[in-house]
Amino acid sequence: MTHAIGERSALCDLLDRLGPDAPTLCTGWTTYDLAAHLVLRERRPDAMAGIGIKPLAGYTASVQSGLKARHPYPELVGLVRRPGGVYGLLPALDEAVNALELFVHHEDVRRAQPSWEPRELPADLEQLIWKRVATGARLMLRKAPVGVALHRLGGGVALGGPRGGARVEVTGQAAELLLFCFGRQRHARVELTGDPEAVTRLREAALGL
Repeated sequence: MTHAIGERSALCDLLDRLGPDAPTLCTGWTTYDLAAHLVLRERRPDAMAGIGIKPLAGYTASVQSGLKARHPYPELVGLVRRPGGVYGLLPALDEAVNALELFVHHEDVRRAQPSWEPRELPADLEQLIWKRVATGARLMLRKAPVGVALHRLGGGVALGGPRGGARVEVTGQAAELLLFCFGRQRHARVELTGDPEAVTRLREAALGL
């Protein structure tokens, strides 16, 4: 089983268990909204651009709302369970593109619920996550207001943010550093050290892709 398949299955099990109205870490989104987003991302390439390009966001939001209007929640979750579009035809592409996307959204649901705790991840998934953090830190932290040094527990350092001025050291497991870089700073189990004002600015910054 690939990591994409494992995260997809676990996320959908959790979505089924929580129902359509549970909160997520995605601002303003319930579990219903997140399920619609995942279906759109895989099955509506015409609307994908608006996920990252603001002038097109209105169309994307309209398509996402339309998916909710046309599909009951259990049906949407069922669509998420099966890789859609090109990902359904190419399992290797599903793994390469979706494994960490699904991991992050799985945590978006888990960590929005009470009494959550970090999962103990397989070593190969932790290594895959660290590879993404190490190679993508500059991109994910491009909006950071201060310099950032990511320290992986067990070894490894990645840098991002402005190259000059104040710098904040962020230490944690690879998965926690990924969530931090994806804009989930307040729900990532990491230790931040540095100038208190710089730490506060980094915690409140809009990070991510």
